Amino acid sequence: MRSRFVLRVRILSLFAIIGALFLLVRLYFIQIVHGDEYRRQAAGQYMEAEGDEPLRGEILFTKKDGEHPAAAVMQNGWRIAITPKDIQDPQASYTQLAAAASSLDKDRFLKSVAKTGDPYEEVAFRLNDDEAAAVRNEKLPGVITVRDEWRFYPAGSLAAQTIGFVGYKGDQKEGVYGLERYWEDTLRQDSDGLYVNPFAEIFSNVSALLTSDPTGQKGSIITSLEPSAQRELETILQGVMSTYSPKLAGGIVMDPATGEIVAMAVLPSFDPNKYNLVDDPKRFINQLVEGRYEMGSIMKPLTMAAGIDADAVSPHTTYNDTGCITKTGAKICNYDGKARHVVAMQEVLSQSLNVGASYIVDEMGHAKFADYVKRLGMGEETGIDLPGEVPGDISSLFAQGAADVDFASASFGQAIAVTPIEMIRALAALANEGKLPEPHIVTAVRSTTGVERKISTADETQVFRPETVETVTNMLVKVYDDALLKGILKQDRYSIAAKTGTAQIGDPVTHKYSLDRFLHSFFGYFPAHDPKFIVFLYAVEPHGAEFASATLAKPFDELARFLINYYDIPPDR
Repeated sequence: MRSRFVLRVRILSLFAIIGALFLLVRLYFIQIVHGDEYRRQAAGQYMEAEGDEPLRGEILFTKKDGEHPAAAVMQNGWRIAITPKDIQDPQASYTQLAAAASSLDKDRFLKSVAKTGDPYEEVAFRLNDDEAAAVRNEKLPGVITVRDEWRFYPAGSLAAQTIGFVGYKGDQKEGVYGLERYWEDTLRQDSDGLYVNPFAEIFSNVSALLTSDPTGQKGSIITSLEPSAQRELETILQGVMSTYSPKLAGGIVMDPATGEIVAMAVLPSFDPNKYNLVDDPKRFINQLVEGRYEMGSIMKPLTMAAGIDADAVSPHTTYNDTGCITKTGAKICNYDGKARHVVAMQEVLSQSLNVGASYIVDEMGHAKFADYVKRLGMGEETGIDLPGEVPGDISSLFAQGAADVDFASASFGQAIAVTPIEMIRALAALANEGKLPEPHIVTAVRSTTGVERKISTADETQVFRPETVETVTNMLVKVYDDALLKGILKQDRYSIAAKTGTAQIGDPVTHKYSLDRFLHSFFGYFPAHDPKFIVFLYAVEPHGAEFASATLAKPFDELARFLINYYDIPPDR
């Protein structure tokens, strides 16, 4: 008898504990997880929100110390709406409202008041709680406050083309550019109501922990963009814009081992909080993933790596540089047309010799060179998590009866066009033991229940042997230390591998290369033999300097020094 009583007590106690746990879980989700939504709903007692801005997850930066400041958040406040026929004295009403709400526009207010047949007109937006309370205290007939929500970008124009913005697509608001668009399904959190059964919340939490694909979850996204590094990149690019007035300037800072994008910028930029003030919508486009360019001589280190990897040449191989050669009836020359006579492979990079790059391709064979170009991911999308990515165009190397001149031109970065993100991925193989990383920006998804899941990346493709890229890296360090600007940028305690590129821009009408329009590019990685970062910079049609060594070498050096100091990278020599 006593044992049965004890059993009943234990069973009842167990049910009581389970019930208490469910109540605690429910309170947690009401007060913590969904607390903001309930507070907004309670605050909206004066009038229901319009509902044209759905709940949306945040986009977060990642600082070097692991903190996650917001790049995009939902912000809530109020609008002022009026019933025009109830406004008896428009001028007096405007004066009273303007004292309470600084964002009230007089012309808009008076034009709205004149629409006496319209029962509802909105006249001011994005008021804070104090402003809305001041408006209500006026107790003006025909004036109401309406609960409002909107997307806000705390960092303004920082990383604007990468972050994107929320705008109208038809009559619906959604992400239309950048991460906002690419991650729309994750960020958008439509809901018919706030109540969720506590059992469902518990099991959805468990599901978030166990799922193999966090990209299918709803929530916020955590990026690898570091705000201070991003700001420094944009400041340096702004200096290029101010000094050389190119059509645009852009840059990428990436970890070559992981493919994580630390900074990515295109100028001119815009403020996503005021995107409606931008006259040219092309400014919204991220040309780093949507623009194709002939990159010029930053291709030469990859040509050199292919030749060495294929055992066609070595750093000690020499050739007779005649200054100009003829391929398929076309004349190809060094940048200055001058012969260097018998020189070794190091000079092909140090003096950026087009004839030497063509020699490497001839020695290894056209088919093998084309195969290396393809294995480097050129001509295909990288899969970066940004919308609108386009593949490069390397079709000239694979066309029926491809001409010798096309292979010669491709050896030094002409006749093939790639996106900047394709180019940095290919170059990153030199800094990553010969393997291609997968460029990406979002590193984790934080679900609505607070569970954070890392996003896995694809296996890397081995393009070059590790010893090949070690050899090419040594050659590029000599370029930076001795040849680039006669060695004035050499750092005593850090080895840097780098190369410039100056490409002629083709005329789409005449199909000939311009004699006075160029694309300047620059890449480098450091410390050279244990790289923490690879940097790519470019400028389209700069003025006042013919070569990239003049326009981009010092900006690169400035950015490299910042990254070394900011991340406290130990010296390697």
